[in-house]
Amino acid sequence: MSFTLQNFDPGFGVYVHWPFCLSKCPYCDFNSHVRYKTVDQARFVAAFQREIAHRAGMAPGRKVTSIFFGGGTPSLMEPQTVGAILDAIAGAWSVAPHAEITLEANPTSVEANRFRGFRAAGVNRVSLGVQAMNDVDLKRLGRMHTSDEAMQAVAIAASIFERFSFDLIYARPDQTPDAWREELRSAIARAAEHLSLYQLTIEPDTMFQKLFDAGKLKMPDEDVSRALWDVTQEVTQAAGLPAYEISNHARPGAESRHNLVYWRYGEYAGVGPGAHGRLITNEGRLAQATEKHPETWLEHVERDGHGIIETEVLTPEAQGDEFLLMGLRLKEGIDPVRFSALSGTHLSAQRIADLIEHGMIEQDADGRIRVTQQGFPVLDAIVADLAA
Repeated sequence: MSFTLQNFDPGFGVYVHWPFCLSKCPYCDFNSHVRYKTVDQARFVAAFQREIAHRAGMAPGRKVTSIFFGGGTPSLMEPQTVGAILDAIAGAWSVAPHAEITLEANPTSVEANRFRGFRAAGVNRVSLGVQAMNDVDLKRLGRMHTSDEAMQAVAIAASIFERFSFDLIYARPDQTPDAWREELRSAIARAAEHLSLYQLTIEPDTMFQKLFDAGKLKMPDEDVSRALWDVTQEVTQAAGLPAYEISNHARPGAESRHNLVYWRYGEYAGVGPGAHGRLITNEGRLAQATEKHPETWLEHVERDGHGIIETEVLTPEAQGDEFLLMGLRLKEGIDPVRFSALSGTHLSAQRIADLIEHGMIEQDADGRIRVTQQGFPVLDAIVADLAA
């Protein structure tokens, strides 16, 4: 059967950004803010309700397959706040009966009663920001929890939610491949079905960048980083949690459905301060971004009914580039026919052949292109080559 955009549906997601944290981690470049006064959650709920209604007006009639509360630290929200936002989403669109509804949580904000409240509100999956499983590295990373608190939080999540995941950061200062192997095995024993494993990178305008530039933060060299990457793939594969995306590992069927909407280049509404979205309207595929500053976002929504400050109609070329950038992160790879349907052009057969020859990608009998294990560490270069 020939490919059309109409016969491929990655799903429709809603991303809700809660921008507040107890403290700012030194490696973090996300849109997160610390407030020492109590956040007026009722005022934020009213703003979320208005912005959700606005997005539904732009993209009516969708069926929501996944909802993701990200941040910031969404577990600092009251359960009734989460419930009110979920009610607003259900009032704006139809929600699939088995929609995945994920909430990010930090171990410092995990309480059994609060988690039961989130579950009662409709959340059926949590993602815990553990980041490291020893107290020395947790302190280096600026985390406010201990390793014992983190594991208690994981146990609470496992007892209350149908599905859960947690994050770890590796390629940390002084980390060795052998130490990471043991830590990873310990994590897998507790993770059950899903782990997100991120290499530590120095992001612009973070405290870690200042320390690194001043020579006060020593990162692993290229050889050690590659060895840590190899250990990650080896240990997770052996344990039955292979990588389905460059930084995400799951047992088959336990993948994050919401993130798959992004990586499969689906459609999603982003609401809240600093949220991004991709909506398909009569104008075309829109890239949207909202005001980042929480209180300024509130003022925008209360005045205009939404907090959008950037809207771009994506050209076919831009859609093709985004499709490559997102889809090649996945182990399943991409369909070049869909690339052509989005971009109006074809991938270069010569570039594909060259990359196959160098072991960077492979192509199956159906034509799907996948990045190889050897290629994933240089993914950005592969994307740039194919997109050129």
